[in-house]
Amino acid sequence: MKAAKTIPSVLKYFLIVSVYLLLFVSLQNRRSKTLLATTGVDSSSDDLRIRPGYTNYDAYIRRQLNKTLNPKLRKIWTTRDWDRKINVFSKFFDELKRENLLSNSSKSLSIGARVGQEVEALKRVGVADAIGIDLVPFPPLVVKGDFHNQPFRNDTFDFEFSNVFDHALYPTKFVAEIERTLKPGGVCILHVALSRRGDKYSANDLYSIKPLSKLFRRSELVRVRKVDGFGLDTEVVFRKKKMIQRS
Repeated sequence: MKAAKTIPSVLKYFLIVSVYLLLFVSLQNRRSKTLLATTGVDSSSDDLRIRPGYTNYDAYIRRQLNKTLNPKLRKIWTTRDWDRKINVFSKFFDELKRENLLSNSSKSLSIGARVGQEVEALKRVGVADAIGIDLVPFPPLVVKGDFHNQPFRNDTFDFEFSNVFDHALYPTKFVAEIERTLKPGGVCILHVALSRRGDKYSANDLYSIKPLSKLFRRSELVRVRKVDGFGLDTEVVFRKKKMIQRS
């Protein structure tokens, strides 16, 4: 009688363990899918790799601030590099104007603008309504903002520029915020590095433009060209698709 009672107990134990194992595996699979969706990494592609080492988002922000708040770098950005970078950015923006990708009336945003050289360059080529965002503000050119969660309403800008895609810990969020705040028909310009890796503050490494084309789900790729932009070698242009009017 004791043996008869023991067998069902053992089976019950194994049944409970099996259920817990199935739940554990299911939970791990969900977490993996969530991570892939959040980072924007295609599991079948190595063309966009998120760098390891960030235990949480606060740790990522602290590391980015280590660069942005570095007094030596900020002095360089506002003195020696100031005019040099403005001149280079002005040439980029002038060419975009000639291609009708940018105009004097374009409401423009520079993403990850630090001390605002790109914003100043936009203003100098005639784009008066221009502002930048960065974790650390630099008035009046740059306001405080996280590019993973832009502090602007939907469909705000005609033009958005960024050369800090490599600093995005969550590329999907980075691009989604651009497409959210960009007006239908608006233009986004990204300067990225494909032939070399970013600095120690970069959060991802990009090896081709294929991941960008997948991330910009609501936009069409306009063109790609080589540039010499302070260590960034490729300019990628997207235009947000216009909404189809239903009758």
